[in-house]
Amino acid sequence: MPHVEESTASVTLSSPGGDAGKARDRAETGLRPWGSYTVLEEGRGYKIKRIEVKPGHRLSLQLHHHRSEHWIVVSGTAKVTCSDQEILLSTNQSTYVPPCTRHRLENVGVIPLVLIEVQNGEYLGEDDIVRFHDDYARADDKAE
Repeated sequence: MPHVEESTASVTLSSPGGDAGKARDRAETGLRPWGSYTVLEEGRGYKIKRIEVKPGHRLSLQLHHHRSEHWIVVSGTAKVTCSDQEILLSTNQSTYVPPCTRHRLENVGVIPLVLIEVQNGEYLGEDDIVRFHDDYARADDKAE
């Protein structure tokens, strides 16, 4: 099976016109085989991400025990699987993924899919994920 590279980086953002050395905020960006994400803001009980999915790619079929997710499409076309439902979303449309619900996000279009994800919950770590199927073999598939 091919090895899949994933990485995460932090970038210091400076105040416009102000002290170039004084950090205003830190943005975390993660590169994944399907695209990338950037954490735009994080606070107690919530996290806001910008997610970009390459055309023809999809995230793993997964669930999270400790958080829900709201997805708002900025550009492109998303195929969303949530439990046993499949829907198509385009620009300015949104959906909600409750905690403990199997879900998947897929870019079925020809341009990059860009969306804003708002996570809510008591624990928002990247390790709160159970993968049932993954196109990139990042984890053993679980029995469905």
